[in-house]
Amino acid sequence: LEHIKVSRVGNLNRTVEKLKENGLTIVGLDAAGDSEYTQIDFTGPVLVVVGSEGKGLSRLMRDNCDQVASIPMAGQISSLNVSVSAAIVLYEAFNQRSKAG
Repeated sequence: LEHIKVSRVGNLNRTVEKLKENGLTIVGLDAAGDSEYTQIDFTGPVLVVVGSEGKGLSRLMRDNCDQVASIPMAGQISSLNVSVSAAIVLYEAFNQRSKAG
């Protein structure tokens, strides 16, 4: 994870569909995720899509995801900044890949 490919695309949903067809696992990150991010397998080819701070993932994007994960919150905090959330999940991916060799 020293180098992460970042892209700007015209239509994110179409791009995600194409990447999924090419074998990537699509993981959405949303406060209303179905499982905790630590339960996701990040060792293979994966695309992480992060929902917006206000609205989370769109319904269509959520439908395009193979899995939707959340970061558990404690206390009165209901969500994190998008960049912080992405960093937490990317660090989990790094840890899993490091352990996998």
